[in-house]
Amino acid sequence: MGADQNIMWQDAVASALEWWQDAGIGALADESSRDWFAAPAPPPAVKRVVANQPVAPVVVPLPTTLDAFLAWRTGPDAPEAGWTGGTPIAAQGSPGAELMVLVDTPERDDVDRLLDGAAGRLFDRMLAAIGHNRDTVYLATLCTVRPLAGRIAPEVEERLAEIARHHVALVAPKRLLILGNATSRALLAMDVARARGSLRRVNHFPAIDEQRTEAVASFHPRLLLERPAQKAEAWRDLQMLIGGTGS
Repeated sequence: MGADQNIMWQDAVASALEWWQDAGIGALADESSRDWFAAPAPPPAVKRVVANQPVAPVVVPLPTTLDAFLAWRTGPDAPEAGWTGGTPIAAQGSPGAELMVLVDTPERDDVDRLLDGAAGRLFDRMLAAIGHNRDTVYLATLCTVRPLAGRIAPEVEERLAEIARHHVALVAPKRLLILGNATSRALLAMDVARARGSLRRVNHFPAIDEQRTEAVASFHPRLLLERPAQKAEAWRDLQMLIGGTGS
């Protein structure tokens, strides 16, 4: 009876060893000693890789002199440098003029000169009505290249507004004529409908009250061609500009 029990015990051990081998256990003990009471090692840190993670754009400080700014404005680092649809058109006229005129974009027909089509001919008549011409004013735009859609995209509006305010500060004109909704929003933070009718002040440096420009917002000649009835309102704006008094 004892022999039978011994054989059964050996069979059980052999069966257990075979099961461990099938389970992938090749040895009953490690080659080296182990501290079975030690805390388990923490799992290795997993480094997460985020594909196509956006990189914040680097905003280059704007040039602090007018000559350097004008060279930068139509150069490869300007916001419009990568736009398609035309070459940049620089500001025109005399930077030393007392009157600066700011519009939104070049017109569809503009190649080398701003406001060179039908809107430009109306603009010339508006200047003549207040005793000016293109030689006696400084004409600039919010963006130097006309957008394909004909209007400034919201995602670049804030940056272009910052650049335009800097441009006005460098020129420091006595009077500023702001034409169009986008231009009015950039300089005065309101549409033409709200901005016109009063003489506005654009501070170049908020801490220095003496350095400021008196501004008048009015309709763009482009809109006046579409809505001739607004010309009377535009004429009142021009009178305010040369008179220097608001309602």
